[in-house]
Amino acid sequence: MQEAGSTTFAAPPSRARKRWKLPRFYSDFVGRQVFAFLLALHGVGAFALITLGVLLRNFRVAQPVIRPLIAREIHRAGVQLLPMFFFAAVALGFLVIGQTVSWLTRVEAANNWLGNIMVIVVVREIGPLLTALLVLARVGTANVVELGTARAMGEVEALEALGIDPVHYFVVPRVAGMAVGVFSLTVYLILGTLVSGYLWVFIQEVPLLPGDYFRQLAGALGYMDFALLALKTCAFGFIIAIVTCYHGLAQPLQLNEISRATVRAVGQSTVACILLDALFIILYLAA
Repeated sequence: MQEAGSTTFAAPPSRARKRWKLPRFYSDFVGRQVFAFLLALHGVGAFALITLGVLLRNFRVAQPVIRPLIAREIHRAGVQLLPMFFFAAVALGFLVIGQTVSWLTRVEAANNWLGNIMVIVVVREIGPLLTALLVLARVGTANVVELGTARAMGEVEALEALGIDPVHYFVVPRVAGMAVGVFSLTVYLILGTLVSGYLWVFIQEVPLLPGDYFRQLAGALGYMDFALLALKTCAFGFIIAIVTCYHGLAQPLQLNEISRATVRAVGQSTVACILLDALFIILYLAA
């Protein structure tokens, strides 16, 4: 009787442990992820405020040194990427317009909606976000590697010993150059996509004259599109530069930790750009 009683008495706790083990695991996992996100947000936000303070306070300090660095960053985040963005513009125009024309011609509405679709899909959404992700993959990762190596090799401490602000020397040129580069490349990508899109329309033998096509584009565009496009692209460049510089410069690193810091920077920059893009979608809808 005691054995049976002990068996019946011991069984419910074991079932309870099995029943509650899975929720506790997921709650712990979610809690750790939330705290990690809040800590990362706190660190990146503080670094962004420090960078803005240095940018405003030292705007006219060491301009003969900072201006060439900004020009170099604009060249690296803009001019050097033009061939890749030319290919991306042609491919995007063919893909977007090709799918659109193939579908709209079935309902005989291709002539009336191509301009609106190009503005909504390319100008507002795909153009800025694709540009930001390509610049992040090409230049943002290089920022983490370069600054992480400089931090691991003691170059940051050497600049501080010489009385040079590392944020003013390393971060400010990258922030300015990447903001200008992302904005310029987005405009280049959008223009190339619109032109290559019409070429695809011509290949599909859709009866749409160039004047009608560009009139559709002009009618679908508004002043809010230009203002929000400039604001969004500069914000994308600012976020990518801040996050990548933070992971490469703001915390001590060893050479074997640079790869992990690069992965974290890319992931956080991607999430931040997508969240910012969602915020701008709300602004578009509200306008």
